[in-house]
Amino acid sequence: MKPTPSSLVLLLLGITFLSAASAISLHKREDGAPRVLSLDIQRDRSSDPLAHARARNKLRRRQSGSVDVTIDNLETLYYFNASLGTPPQEVRLHLDTGSSDLWVNSPDSRLCTMPSNPCALAGTYVANSSSTYNYLGSYFNISYIDGSGASGDYVTDSIEVANARLSDFQFGVGYVSTSAQGILGIGYKSNEVQVARSGMAAYDNLPAKMASDGHIASNAFSMWLNNLEASTGSLLFGGVNRAQYQGQLTSVPIQRVGNQFREFYITLTKLALGSTVIDEEMQLGVLLDSGSTLTYLPDNLVEAIYNITNAVYQENEGVAFVPCALGEQTANMTFTFSEPAAIAVPISELVIDLVDVTGRQLSFANGVPACLFGVAPAGDSTIVLGDTFLRSAYVVYDLENNEISLAQTVFNATESDIAEIGTGSRAVPLATAAERPVSATSGLPISSAARAHRPTSVKTAALVVAALLLGAAGAAL
Repeated sequence: MKPTPSSLVLLLLGITFLSAASAISLHKREDGAPRVLSLDIQRDRSSDPLAHARARNKLRRRQSGSVDVTIDNLETLYYFNASLGTPPQEVRLHLDTGSSDLWVNSPDSRLCTMPSNPCALAGTYVANSSSTYNYLGSYFNISYIDGSGASGDYVTDSIEVANARLSDFQFGVGYVSTSAQGILGIGYKSNEVQVARSGMAAYDNLPAKMASDGHIASNAFSMWLNNLEASTGSLLFGGVNRAQYQGQLTSVPIQRVGNQFREFYITLTKLALGSTVIDEEMQLGVLLDSGSTLTYLPDNLVEAIYNITNAVYQENEGVAFVPCALGEQTANMTFTFSEPAAIAVPISELVIDLVDVTGRQLSFANGVPACLFGVAPAGDSTIVLGDTFLRSAYVVYDLENNEISLAQTVFNATESDIAEIGTGSRAVPLATAAERPVSATSGLPISSAARAHRPTSVKTAALVVAALLLGAAGAAL
C-alpha cells in the first residue's frame, strides 16, 4: 500500500450547494449476577478523518477474487486494553466485527524497530518473555487486498480482558506487518485465517473461548458505541444491557455466504432520508462492520442521498463533503430490515467534523465550514453498515443461533440493566423475531472464501478545500 500523503488538496471549482420467536434467550439470573463480561471500548479521536476512506476507495478499485483473506485498510476508531502472557504484557487492540483473529505485533518486526517507534502506543508481545507461551506454527498470514498485511506465528498464551483470564488462548504474532496496531476480530470462527489459508479446523477465538470456558453462557455479545461525540462505548459478552436501548429488540437472520455463516450480513429492505423514501423494495445483503468508519451503500442509493443533501462527492477520494450546518437539521436516515426492525440515524451522526493537525476547523474556500459526510458509494466492493450506522443501533450478535437483534440505541445512557444471554429460547422474551424475515437476493459475496475486513477508519493530516461555492447552506430535508 502506498504511503498516505500528509495533506489533501480538493479542487471543487464551480460547485453549488442548493438550499417467529427469538432464538436468543435472555435470562435474569436467580442465582446471582448474570454471567457476562463487560469491556469498555474507547474511540480514537483522530484529527485525521480521511486517509483510510481514501485507502478503501483505492483498494476497492484493485479488488481481485484471487485473494482469499483481505483486509480493507489500516485502522479503526474503537480500541480497548488487554494483556497477554505471564507476566502480563499490555497491548491496545482495535476492535473488529469484520474479522475473526486476534493478532499483535512482535517488537522485533521491521515496522516496530523503526526509529519513530510506531508500536510504542499499542504495545507488543514478546513470546519468550512469557512462561505460559506455546508455539503452534508459522502459518499466521493475513493479507491486505494489495498484498500487504501481517504474517508470523500462531501461538497460545493467556489473555486477560474484561476482568477475565483465559488460558491457552490462540492468536497471531506479527513478525512482519504494516500496522502498528494489533486487531481483535470477534466474528465467526469460519472466517479465521487458518481455516481459509491452511485448510485447518477452526479454533475458539475470543467470544467462543469465553463461552467454552464458562465465563458466558453462549457465544453472543452486544455492542453499544454511543454517539459521535462520546469517547467511550461498551461491548458486553454474554449479555444485553436493557438501559442502552429503547423499544423492542427485533431479531433478524444472518445471511449465509455460499453455504456457510462467515460474516455478519443481514438484509436491508428499505431506506429513507427524512420524508423521502429512497428505496422500499430491496433485498440487499449488508455487512455490519464496527471496523469501518463510514457506511458504504450501492452507488444508485448514494447518488439519491447526495442529490437530497447536495453533498459534494470527490471521486478520487471516494467520499463526500457537506456544510457542517447540515448536521443541525433534525431529519433521520432510516434503515429498515425485516419488519419491524428499523434504525433511525440522526443526520447529525452522519456529519463528521474535519480539523487540521492544529485543531482548526476546515472550511470551503468561501469560509463555510466543511464536514465529511458519513455515507459513501461502495462501487464494486462490500456494502457495509459501518460506525456511522452502528452508533445509532444497539446490536446483539448471536453466533450460536445465527441472528442479529437490533434496537434503537439510547445515547449517553448512564444506567445499567443487564440480562444474561442464555442457551435456550423464550426464557425472557426481550428479543422477538421479525414477523416475515427477508432473505438477501443481492449484495452478498459471490465466493464463500473467508475474508478479513480489516478495520477501516478515515484519517488525514490536513485538508485544503479550494472551492467556489454559491449558497453553501445545505439542503432542507
